[in-house]
Amino acid sequence: MLGFEAIIAHNGFAMAALGISIVFSGLAVLSFAISRLYKALVLWDNRHETVKRIRNTLTSSRVRGPRIIVERSDEDQEETVRLYHMLADTLEKPFALPAFLELAVNRGLCHPYSTVNDLIKQGYIQPDGKGFYCWKC
Repeated sequence: MLGFEAIIAHNGFAMAALGISIVFSGLAVLSFAISRLYKALVLWDNRHETVKRIRNTLTSSRVRGPRIIVERSDEDQEETVRLYHMLADTLEKPFALPAFLELAVNRGLCHPYSTVNDLIKQGYIQPDGKGFYCWKC
């Protein structure tokens, strides 16, 4: 068997098309790499500054500053208790804590999660033992 018959019998056209596509893909990747080579050279020239910048970014994201605790005056605390008591009155008795928090967030109250936590710790909001909460009378 000679000529085209041998090429067809051994899948020569498919192999030729595959070879062409491999070579074309390789050349496309090579041309893209060469076109972006200047960025790699800039990084190499400024490698010390780049390493410092990366280290600063990594360490600053891991290290957090000290937590700032805002001291509240008695008047502010009384006002906060009054506002949250009014919110609790709008809900059914006993109320679900997620619904209460969602209502506080929707009203735009400042720091609702920590404030509700403080109110629970101070005894203004008390659990009823069944998964719900009641406002202390």
